[in-house]
Amino acid sequence: QVRVVESGGGLVQAGGSLRLSCAASGSIFRINAMGWYRQAPGKQRELVAETTSGGTTNYADSVKGRFTISRDNAKKTGYLQMNSVKPEDTAVYYCNVVFTYGGDYWGQGTQVTVSS
Repeated sequence: QVRVVESGGGLVQAGGSLRLSCAASGSIFRINAMGWYRQAPGKQRELVAETTSGGTTNYADSVKGRFTISRDNAKKTGYLQMNSVKPEDTAVYYCNVVFTYGGDYWGQGTQVTVSS
């Protein structure tokens, strides 16, 4: 059974840093693409950052220059380094993993709260 588990969320002061992790397990296939999304109360889920199958990375305008997405294919783990966080970054952060075969999977989310 495929599992995707996010971790690393918590409470951080504005201007601080946080590193989220996304661990995938249960699939024999390699990760083809990965994305971090977030959903704030009363808002739709939005894409924060992604690494595509072509190896490129994309970021939402609101996090460019502050957040960095990366992944370790051997460990089937991805990361989202969040620097200079702002109160508007407060949300539940979700990881989406796309395997070479077998579809894509979501984690249960991890809460990030930024205090002003």
